[in-house]
Amino acid sequence: MKIKGFLEDISGIKRITKARLDAIKNAPDGPIPEDPIRKIAEEWHPGELVLTVQSVRMSGKEARTYRFVKPEGGKLPLFLPGQYLVLTLDVDGKPVSRPYSISSAPSEARLENGFVEITVKKPREDGFFADWIFQHLNAGDPVKALIGCGQFYYEPLRDAPLILALAGGIGITPFVSMAREIAAGKLDISMTILYGANREDELVLFDELTALEQEASGRLRVIPVLAEGEGGSLTGRTVEQGFLSADLIRKYLGIGAGDAPDTSVFICGPQAMYRYLRGELAKLDLPKRRIRFEVFGQVKNIADYEGYPTEALGKTFSMTVHRGIREDVIPAQASESIAVALERAGIRLETGCRSGECGFCRTKVLSGSYFVSPENDGRRAADKDFNYVHACAAFPTSDLSIRIPIA
Repeated sequence: MKIKGFLEDISGIKRITKARLDAIKNAPDGPIPEDPIRKIAEEWHPGELVLTVQSVRMSGKEARTYRFVKPEGGKLPLFLPGQYLVLTLDVDGKPVSRPYSISSAPSEARLENGFVEITVKKPREDGFFADWIFQHLNAGDPVKALIGCGQFYYEPLRDAPLILALAGGIGITPFVSMAREIAAGKLDISMTILYGANREDELVLFDELTALEQEASGRLRVIPVLAEGEGGSLTGRTVEQGFLSADLIRKYLGIGAGDAPDTSVFICGPQAMYRYLRGELAKLDLPKRRIRFEVFGQVKNIADYEGYPTEALGKTFSMTVHRGIREDVIPAQASESIAVALERAGIRLETGCRSGECGFCRTKVLSGSYFVSPENDGRRAADKDFNYVHACAAFPTSDLSIRIPIA
């Protein structure tokens, strides 16, 4: 996108308005059989697609990269580097969806035989969907995917052209997408990645990042930050020890205390890393508009949040689900979100971010009480007033009655 300047860009509205009025004036009397704008929109944003797993490859210790293509070949929908796709699979006969950051580049999706990739790390605990992928998803299998979701991407009207990326573990994946696009000459920014991991062998997609550094002609730099060990095989490369602290961030921003550089800080990683970094970033006096957190998925320990009613701990409630004229009564555990309770019962509810942000799973609560994580409450004020929740971020604290769309 070319930004010419505030006045020049704003004045372009007059030219657009004139062009529209001229088009209306010169339009034929009869109906127009084809809408070219709709045609472009449907090509770029066709909705959920049925794709095929073309290949599976190892991308680090206990991490695999899955490449998806159209069964008939052809281009995939447009997305921005840093966005995610929503992957839907039949798990034990029930449709289950989860978001995964895209690790491939948009330019690779728009090839004649385009592809899109995600990189999945085997979870250590509480990750049944990723476990299922590791055990059952193979080359040749069909999947459903909605491509191009989320707000975690570079926007020249908002972000600085210098990016400091803070990645933790598998949170490196959206930055790999950005790095690929930088190396391809499609994304005009410079990016330094501070890549945190416990040990060297836990760095995911690191060989690919090293190759991209060479291709990016000085506009990409990757610094491993290891909590344990010194990175013995990373000879000739800068390696930091410890954590992604305020001092380390300040070092790579190139600032002194109290300075505010023209750099945007992008963060992606596990929930614990987010809580830690919010405290560290608060020490740096950076403008809020320059700090971007990716959504981190569903809350794992909802009872840890202040205000959670402890009397609900360990309980299973009854949830009545209304869909049109149909009514089902299902169990809903206090430790799991409404969205998970619906999944376990085999009831399809469209979900996207699983973090309370996108609003795909917006649900009307007819009666009963619930708790919403303060970090994941992306509802509008009107939704709060009229008792709507995002099902992925709302946890039952009593028997509930809800209404969801028919899917």
